[in-house]
Amino acid sequence: MMWRSPLALVRDALHSQRARERELRSLQSNLPYEGMEKAKQPNRFFPSNAIETTKYSLLLFLPMNLYEQFHRMANLYFVGLAILNFIPVVNAFQPEVGLIPICIIMSLTALKDAWEDFRRYQSDRKVNNMPCFIYSRREKQYVERHWKDVRVGDFVKVVCNEIVPADLLLLYSSDPNGVCHLETANLDGETNLKQRTVVSGLCTSHPEFEPENFNAVVVCERPNDNLNHFKCFLEKSDKDKVGASIESLLLRGCTVRNTNHAVGFVVYAGHETKSMLNNNGSRCKRSKLERKLNVDVFFCLILLFTMCLIGAIGHYLWLESLPGVPPFLVPGSNGHLDDPSLMSFYMFFTMIILLQILIPISLYVSIELVKVGQIFFITNDIDLYDEETDSRIQCRALNITEDLGQIEYIFSDKTGTLTENKMVFRRCSIMGTEYSHKENAVRLAFLNEPEAEEEVIFNQHQQLPRTRWSLEDEGIGPADTHWHDSRRKSKVASNGQSDVAFSSPLETEVIPDQKLLQQISRAESSGGCRDSSRKIDAHLDFFLALAICNTVVVSMANAHRQRACTSPSSSQTNNPLEAFSSMLKKAGALFQRKSKRNYSLSEDPVIDSTKTESSRDPNRLQTCSLHALSQNDLLTAESEDLCYEAESPDEAALVYAARAYGFILLARTPNSVTVRLPSGEELVFEVLDTLTFDSNRKRMSVLVRHPVTKEYVLYTKGADYAIMELLGTPYAENISGIEKNIAAYTQHHLDCYAKEGLRTLCITKKVVSESTYQSWLGKRKRAQAAIECRDELIMETAVQLETKLTLLGATGIEDRLQENVPDTIVALREAGIHVWVLTGDKPETAVNIGYACRLLEEEDLVINMSSQNKVRRLQLTCTSILDCTLEEVRRYGEDPRNVGTTLNISLVIDGNTLALAMSPDLQERFVDLAKRCRSVLCCRVTPLQKSRVVKLVREKLKVMTLAVGDGANDVNMIQAADIGIGISGQEGMQAVMASDFAISRFKHLKRLLLVHGHWCYTRLANMVIYFFYKNVAYVNLLFWYQFFCGFSAMTMIDYWLMIFFNLFFTSTPPILFGIFDKDVSAEVLQGVPELYRTGQGKGEYNFLTFWISILDAFYQSLVCFFIPYLAYQDSDVDIFTFGTPLNTVALFTILLHLAIEIKSWTVVHWIIMLGSVALYFIVTLAYSAVCVTCNPPSNPYWVLQSQMADPMFFLICTLSTVVALLPRYTFHVLKNSVAPSPLLQGRQLDRMEPSTRDQWIKEWRGFRGGPLVKRYELSDPPSPTRATPVDFFTESLTDADFMGDDNSLNVITDNHHRAVQYDDNLFRKL
Repeated sequence: MMWRSPLALVRDALHSQRARERELRSLQSNLPYEGMEKAKQPNRFFPSNAIETTKYSLLLFLPMNLYEQFHRMANLYFVGLAILNFIPVVNAFQPEVGLIPICIIMSLTALKDAWEDFRRYQSDRKVNNMPCFIYSRREKQYVERHWKDVRVGDFVKVVCNEIVPADLLLLYSSDPNGVCHLETANLDGETNLKQRTVVSGLCTSHPEFEPENFNAVVVCERPNDNLNHFKCFLEKSDKDKVGASIESLLLRGCTVRNTNHAVGFVVYAGHETKSMLNNNGSRCKRSKLERKLNVDVFFCLILLFTMCLIGAIGHYLWLESLPGVPPFLVPGSNGHLDDPSLMSFYMFFTMIILLQILIPISLYVSIELVKVGQIFFITNDIDLYDEETDSRIQCRALNITEDLGQIEYIFSDKTGTLTENKMVFRRCSIMGTEYSHKENAVRLAFLNEPEAEEEVIFNQHQQLPRTRWSLEDEGIGPADTHWHDSRRKSKVASNGQSDVAFSSPLETEVIPDQKLLQQISRAESSGGCRDSSRKIDAHLDFFLALAICNTVVVSMANAHRQRACTSPSSSQTNNPLEAFSSMLKKAGALFQRKSKRNYSLSEDPVIDSTKTESSRDPNRLQTCSLHALSQNDLLTAESEDLCYEAESPDEAALVYAARAYGFILLARTPNSVTVRLPSGEELVFEVLDTLTFDSNRKRMSVLVRHPVTKEYVLYTKGADYAIMELLGTPYAENISGIEKNIAAYTQHHLDCYAKEGLRTLCITKKVVSESTYQSWLGKRKRAQAAIECRDELIMETAVQLETKLTLLGATGIEDRLQENVPDTIVALREAGIHVWVLTGDKPETAVNIGYACRLLEEEDLVINMSSQNKVRRLQLTCTSILDCTLEEVRRYGEDPRNVGTTLNISLVIDGNTLALAMSPDLQERFVDLAKRCRSVLCCRVTPLQKSRVVKLVREKLKVMTLAVGDGANDVNMIQAADIGIGISGQEGMQAVMASDFAISRFKHLKRLLLVHGHWCYTRLANMVIYFFYKNVAYVNLLFWYQFFCGFSAMTMIDYWLMIFFNLFFTSTPPILFGIFDKDVSAEVLQGVPELYRTGQGKGEYNFLTFWISILDAFYQSLVCFFIPYLAYQDSDVDIFTFGTPLNTVALFTILLHLAIEIKSWTVVHWIIMLGSVALYFIVTLAYSAVCVTCNPPSNPYWVLQSQMADPMFFLICTLSTVVALLPRYTFHVLKNSVAPSPLLQGRQLDRMEPSTRDQWIKEWRGFRGGPLVKRYELSDPPSPTRATPVDFFTESLTDADFMGDDNSLNVITDNHHRAVQYDDNLFRKL
């Protein structure tokens, strides 16, 4: 290697720094410079692909680790005292002895850090040495190298099922359409495939890409951690610029799937890749208890300085009182004693060294060990394990477990958090006509009902869904109840996880609506999509839009990638899914024969069920087909092997719905979409552009060229409020009558869908002229090639095209509640936790879900604050409603007639109103109202508003907050809360990666908080209090002795035994106390959620309990000192003979004090407690036997042996221990007898027989009117805002029926038996 001067190295480092900090980077191919020295490489300033996540190196481990540990003030404090002990004028005992405790603590910490760093080193080495293929100019081929050898500017070839080694700009793919499929599970947890396309405009159509012919310069932005955006362009040799985006970037850590091989240009490597920039490691937060602990440590410091000041003043007074110079005071080197004031000044520091253990040095290490033990038990709790997903709880933040027991506010997302995020197509409206899909509702009803309620369902019609029809009405009698036998198996199977997201039978199976089938059949028979001279029927256009307007990736099921975490599907003929599928098809055929008895086979497009079944693969569930199998058996068989991979469950549900009606999405490439029509004909639509969904537009569009009409057609789907304002003329402007009100009827249907709890989307179409398209295309290309303000320009072009849309219809998709969500929310509310739900859904949908999950109750006073637009007068109205409501709530509380009653208030507010309520002028009033509400439901909120709400409540109310969500839009909210919980659902792992804890089901939140949260907090709180008590009690023994030794900092206990006392004899019992103690069993904590309230607010560890324990420690130390003192008064015992009983009494008192506090004794507790006593006597006896000259002039030789031969020793130990603990024991007895705490009552329940205890809890909860949670159907809430049933539509609707005020600020109540006058007054004021 060529030697380079230090100046050249510094110069290169500066140039490298400047190159990395530039906003734009110009990258060139490394091939022309292969083999040259590094100084001539064009991309030499950028880091290599080798990663290093270790914190230390072998040579610098010791200084770096010491530097890191000295960031803890406690370590600095104890090291400072150990150094102070080396100063002769202030040392309290042997200097070497003072170093032992802090050296042991820091050595253990260093060993832990070294082990963790060594594991990181092993992981780095494994990753850096993974193989990859890099093109070599010398060898004219791709050669195998390691990941660490990859450099920016290299050409890397990745093959199928291989992980991408660096961020690659895709230049070539073996796919003829220039597509590379990626699985990003390692990056964001999403299992569905993503499409990446080759950079457009490059000549890569040759059979093999030749890297040596690549002569363009790649200009890209500076590395950042945004996984969804990438700005880049390629400048060719002719200065032509070609834009590239995230759609052409293969990110490091992703896996190539369903693509033979691909070639990419390395733009970012190593620590500059997006995946590494997002790798922030484990989260580190400070818990509320730790913050309180620091305050109490400060109080202990004040107490220590006070005691040392007393010692210094006492020493000064004692010196002044001496008539002469006593012989035990040794003069200095000058032959004279120092001045008494100077000696007392020195004594102040000596006393600090002597009494230093008043600050618990081992407490911090003990807390770390206790938290590790708590996390172990949390992660291994079988009740927090989800068998369906084979996942257990993850603890990502290791130091805030106790905060789980102090939560006062929970902020939850709805979709995927409260609901399953399994979207099921339920209803649709096309051209103002509503299709209820009753047949499909029956299938869902059978899948949805719990096993325990099956008999009720089959015998009581009022338990059916709110579709107002029964099984008997559709021709299903008792003979058809064989569904009941297989339903449980099918439900389990349908909930199972497949290797494709959003592809369970629950989501893929759709039974078509017979009325809609007839409409499509008539449209097909009249020419359908094949006749270019006729206008395409709106019903066909509607389903074409469902099949085309998405980003679903299509692949063959037999070619789909396999992952180790999934097991292959069974091919046995007794598959329960197969049996259930057969039953569904028979039922569907039965519905069809019943409703279409008067139609001939040629008129009814639905084939006979027996013919359908005979032609299907017995191992797959298939949807109903619209064309007879005899026409196209081969095509049908091919379509059954299709595998749809969607980025969202809504897209998957709509594609499967279109497939159920015969509009089958067969293939998708960057430039085309292939759809099979019900007739069997395949249409290939040329995709001109895709306007992807974003949170601002709330919609997505696909611009295609119709293969028959050759028209430019823009299909758009999105939120109703974002679509309705973009509508142009009606679909058929020359028609007359009621069809002119298509938009009004569709809006009415949307409102009814929302009240039924369905997620709604509007489907539109727009025909774009040739001139309009060409003009727009130029703007689009300029926006895509831009670097500055690129996202804004792209969105602006999308908005320009999405105008004057034609409404086709709307869809209603059901997202069902997860299991036990109502029970969990009721339990959390009874635990004193305020539950807020923050969702982007419509208010009607959110309110319906609120009632279904029991966030809102029938007896609640519901305050509804909503607006359609941000208008100026709304702020004044919002101010009035806040003032009025607060006044009425205060008046209710001040009314003597309402003493002992609680007004259950719930607030429903939309995003626009919330933005106003959170303005600086109104946020105080909003928070004042919100804290009086039992539940708050925020609708139409953005991700940024979610985080702002959490921060506002946390900062204004000074409460402990918890946020739970499952998607990327919940990350801000999760990070803003004191505790963030991610749900590992179907929306990827972004929320999990940003969270402190990760669970798989919302119901696990109940056990996590009510059981483990309570245990973790009470254990740690009691352990911390005990540690302070223990150290104060022991150090005070030394302090009281100073009154009898002239405050000379002498000790009556050997130094080594003092060190062993805290490090060995009394350190293990409190640690196990903090890990294993259970004040109440898990069954009682879940059965009586009110017990959780004991940890909220100030909790058990507060100012009062801390100082009571300190005072108790002072009392016990007085007893433990003065009883032996009085017993040995006027005797000739030496100093250690007097100190040994004190040490023994202190041990018994401190351990028995802990025994009083332990609530649940186990074998481990007995072993550790008895073992600590045995260890004390063994070590002390051995030390006394061998230590002849350990501590001259007084030595503890044979002291304990002599004491144990004296009956006075045992009498002193027994009497002192009993007198010391008698007040605490008496206090506990009186407290538990006169005023038993809720926790004590809970422990009394634990003593009952399990059956008796469960019955008592059941009766008690029933007496309170509570939580025997009855089942609420998502489609049947007691919503007070609903005017008409969903299935009822008025015959004579006018435009006025759909018009209303932009602003709605009202109070809703169903509580007719109380607070009636209050409601009337409130209504009048509003």
